[in-house]
Amino acid sequence: MPIAALILYLIFAALGFGWRSWTQYRHTGSTGFRGISGRPGSLEWLAGAGFIAAILAGLAAPLLQLLGILAPVAALNASWIQTSGTVLAVAGIAATLYAQRDMGLSWRIGVDPSETTTLVRNGVFGLVRNPIFTAMLVFAAGITLMTPNPLALAAFLVLLATIELQVRVVEEPYLNAAHGQAYRDYCEMVGRFVPHIGRA
Repeated sequence: MPIAALILYLIFAALGFGWRSWTQYRHTGSTGFRGISGRPGSLEWLAGAGFIAAILAGLAAPLLQLLGILAPVAALNASWIQTSGTVLAVAGIAATLYAQRDMGLSWRIGVDPSETTTLVRNGVFGLVRNPIFTAMLVFAAGITLMTPNPLALAAFLVLLATIELQVRVVEEPYLNAAHGQAYRDYCEMVGRFVPHIGRA
């Protein structure tokens, strides 16, 4: 299962970051990467740096399990759990790509306060405000269940925390400043990560 987890992780990275960035560049002349926000040590910076650390730890976890350095947590080491994880990981990849498609040319990683992208409210963005992050968490949960060792579990928790932080202290303030009442109305109608939950 660690080999399958590594393969899925590489597929996710190639499609969700590499291919998406390439298509963004082809259509706009920009890769969509905006970097980490805030000064080092700030909440904004911790969100970005923590996100990167969680992604790297999530990749290292199945590799270290494959090498025999880490072992799965005994309570989670069951074939039905690993199979469920595989299904979740594949679904997470598909959902990420679908949400990125719906975001269109407004897609980017990070925030540049000097630019104003279109406020996307159609497609899956009509169901949840952050469907790409939701899909990424589904993928990460799947990989964690495929190789449920302590590092994988910790990486998932850090990813969950940093995505929450990124949305609340970086993305939402930026969108509120850029779109004002239109964004506030959107927040009142659509949940943050799952439908109907986290409406403001």
